[in-house]
Amino acid sequence: MTYHHLSLDERNQVQQRLNQGHTIRAIAQELNRPPSTISRDIQRGKHRAQTNTYCAAQTHRAAHQQRHRGHGKLSMDHPNWPTIRDYLDQGWSPQQITGRLKHMYPDQSAWVVSHQTIYAFIHAQPRGELKKELTSYLRKKGKPSKAATDARGKIANMRLIHDRPEEIDGRSLGGHWEGDLIKGAGNKSAVGTLVERKSRFVVLVKLPDSTAASVLQGFSDAFERIPAVIRESMTYDQGKEMACHEALSERIKLDIYFCDPHSPWQRGSNENANGLIREYLPKGLDLSTFDQSYLDQIARALNGRPRKVLGFMTPDEVFSQEVIRLKAAVALQP
Repeated sequence: MTYHHLSLDERNQVQQRLNQGHTIRAIAQELNRPPSTISRDIQRGKHRAQTNTYCAAQTHRAAHQQRHRGHGKLSMDHPNWPTIRDYLDQGWSPQQITGRLKHMYPDQSAWVVSHQTIYAFIHAQPRGELKKELTSYLRKKGKPSKAATDARGKIANMRLIHDRPEEIDGRSLGGHWEGDLIKGAGNKSAVGTLVERKSRFVVLVKLPDSTAASVLQGFSDAFERIPAVIRESMTYDQGKEMACHEALSERIKLDIYFCDPHSPWQRGSNENANGLIREYLPKGLDLSTFDQSYLDQIARALNGRPRKVLGFMTPDEVFSQEVIRLKAAVALQP
């Protein structure tokens, strides 16, 4: 769904129907708009005019000026708040909303807000029905915080996700991965999970344990089996198993970035993939009993499923196309 702001003609119809005594729901049905969109436009129009009467022309003029002026922070008056609110109504995550805004407005940065900003805006609302409603939309209830600390200690020489090039966020480029571990019973066994962001292609890695040395060797071996043209970066959380990240980066020539503590939404593709993998490797099992051959079978099953987010292509198909495209681009370089 692509969101469009109310046109002047629509606002004139809203004003006319209000004067005729029609309900907001009836007006929304006639205009084929969500009732929440009509209601918020009416309330904003009255607020801006400081009156109890909705004026279509005045509301449209103020909205037009607001959109072209732009805002750096999210507020109820932000030109894209109606868009963001409607997407939240549809069950979209803040990360999905930010990605779509970047796609919709590639050359208008003032119209795009980060998913961290959306989370922060919702959590900053005063207690009440609005905050309760907005918070209910969030799949991840944790409050993002750059100041949060990890009890497991700091990893030396980390490059944080905020230093990651912006073009990685949009998923238009292949070769950017997210990584994680899923743990077995009592956290005594682990399997590495790697997901390529553009294609959602999954790789599973058998590990003898979750130590930094084992993860270094296991991830090195896994990435070395992947074509070099589609190994550009990996984003990981701040788990101590990545203490050898500099050695891993050097071995496979891969930039590694770390998420903020307690911010799983910053690795959304990997979190989603882990949920799918858990259908095959439920919590409470000893993961050391599964060999690499079985893990490869799981990966093939997931990579062979058509995905709506990929236009019902499979991750394997998109991944293969991206490898071909990147190899062709390298061949054309002088």
